[in-house]
Amino acid sequence: MTISRLRVVYAGTPDFAVPALTALNESVEVVAVYTQPDRPAGRGRRPVASPVKQMAQQLGLPVEQPDNFKSAEVQAHLAAYRADFMIVAAYGLLLPQAVLDLPTYGCVNIHASLLPRWRGAAPIQRAIEAGDANSGVSIMQMAAGLDTGDVWLMRECLILADTTGGSLHDTLAAVGATALMEAIPAITEGSLSATPQDDSLATYARKLDKREANIDWSDTAIELDRKIRAFNPWPVAQLSLDGTVLRVWQACVIREPSDRPAGEVVGISDGIDIATGDGVLRILQVQAPGRKPVSARDYLNGRVIAVGAQCG
Repeated sequence: MTISRLRVVYAGTPDFAVPALTALNESVEVVAVYTQPDRPAGRGRRPVASPVKQMAQQLGLPVEQPDNFKSAEVQAHLAAYRADFMIVAAYGLLLPQAVLDLPTYGCVNIHASLLPRWRGAAPIQRAIEAGDANSGVSIMQMAAGLDTGDVWLMRECLILADTTGGSLHDTLAAVGATALMEAIPAITEGSLSATPQDDSLATYARKLDKREANIDWSDTAIELDRKIRAFNPWPVAQLSLDGTVLRVWQACVIREPSDRPAGEVVGISDGIDIATGDGVLRILQVQAPGRKPVSARDYLNGRVIAVGAQCG
């Protein structure tokens, strides 16, 4: 079968899943797009369509938004699309085995890590937070377990000293779309073999929690730099200084030791230098409540932050 004749159901929800949808739509017949139900957002708490739904509507594709796939009716409706593939990217809903078995070639997932490392909900952020040297995308055959299926192919990219959760997200979304379009014809032609994962090497990327955003100054400067980059743009690391809670968008490690207590301001220069459990962290960009992010130097204009002040 030529790729243009493939019938594909696509399932995804956030921005990460948009590039793959647009790539698929240019090459195969996307017969339906599944995405999570509209969620309340903004001050008015009005229902807002997911990024994938918005793109599907722009492309004129049918959109389905079931709450789950537990009912026989929902499963039968999916089966009626007679899909060759169901492609899944950050969909956010559990697919039971009955659904995984429906498409001719099963369900194929775009996962933002080099499996089996970082199975789970937040592989991009956890890779940066852990100090991994690289990340990547795995095109995986979905199985009943959490990201446990055999891997068709992987594509790797470096995590650099300035890589953030946002920049790595955007890179991997594009890499994932390209890798998917490489894998699909190879799968149908039988020229690609899937490799089982080594479960003994698996790590779990737990979901991000806003409570993690608070900086613990007993951590090392290197660990805090990683955390700040990983949590940019969400949930954004934060500290309390001089009675104000500041979101921290950017920082860097100062290569010098400090014998001051963790959390103490030890210098004011191009940023705010703060002692940690090991080393000094320079805060470079902050955001005060109700304000836009600014450089630490601009934030300090008109404010007096004393050396020796203690951060919460």
